[in-house]
Amino acid sequence: MTDQPEPIGALAEKIDFSAARVYAIPLRTRFRGIELREGMVIPGPLGWGEFCPFPEYGDAEAVGWLATAVEQAALGWPAPVRERVPVNVTVPAVDPSRARDIVAASGCATAKVKVADHPDALAEDLARVRAVREALGPLGAVRVDANAAWDVATAVRHIEALDEAAGGLQYVEQPCAEIRELAQVRRQVRVPVAADESIRRAEDPGKVALAGAADIAVIKCTPLGGVRRALRIANEAGLPCVVSSALETGVGLAAQLALAGALPELDMACGLGTLALFEGDLLAPEDTFRLVDGYLAVPRHAPTPDPELLKRYAHPDPDRVVWWQERLARVRALLRPTS
Repeated sequence: MTDQPEPIGALAEKIDFSAARVYAIPLRTRFRGIELREGMVIPGPLGWGEFCPFPEYGDAEAVGWLATAVEQAALGWPAPVRERVPVNVTVPAVDPSRARDIVAASGCATAKVKVADHPDALAEDLARVRAVREALGPLGAVRVDANAAWDVATAVRHIEALDEAAGGLQYVEQPCAEIRELAQVRRQVRVPVAADESIRRAEDPGKVALAGAADIAVIKCTPLGGVRRALRIANEAGLPCVVSSALETGVGLAAQLALAGALPELDMACGLGTLALFEGDLLAPEDTFRLVDGYLAVPRHAPTPDPELLKRYAHPDPDRVVWWQERLARVRALLRPTS
């Protein structure tokens, strides 16, 4: 493993992409608008990587997702500076009783609560946040994620209400879509603002900090192009960082944990407890990432999927398998040998 690696495009030449497998794993609860998580896992000389850009991502934007898989399968990651990372429990848009149960069963001291699932969701969001606070107790941290659903006025109004319901929010993640909107919200609320989509879907992620749009950077190495590039972006952002999942299986989650393990500073819990949202995983039970007292272990190398689980969760729709294979071929063509 080296800190001056070959370009990702050149490393991709070492991978047999014809051996990639297409998976489909149901989610326990509708999350991010989907009930079935699809993607591909790809074997390489050092293990397996995962390619799972959401359908709305175009081919050019999906290049980062493939670069992350190539780095994992053919290069590996920088050495970690910690052996485990604190993790938040993720609470989907569920009823208060279910939210309370999810938090209580997690063992985590921090909860990220999905809000703004639909335009009239505020009453539901307030009830869910109150239930989460009850389950965590007064010392736990509550953060909310709006996935860029609000305009500025709505964001300010809803953040203030949610902050009161939570007895204090740690931060609100991506309340609005545009950087200028985040900056406006940040000036009007006392709750810290975290940027997610404004970083991972931006041509210049550093603009978020320069625009005064966020207090916290949410970093997801899967769409950003790998652990090394994510570390550079985190450094350039100059903000406290939280590493968060892009809803990968255990194969792809390994890269996110490697990033969290390699960050020079990590003061807040990371959003990496998302395997609990899946009905199953591609890693064998003894290999999968399990929360222990609210922490996940940092892996040293890429994991290998269990052959039986690859069969169990193989995508059952032949047309969809072809769709993923064709998508991989298009995105791979955009990975230049020198890139």
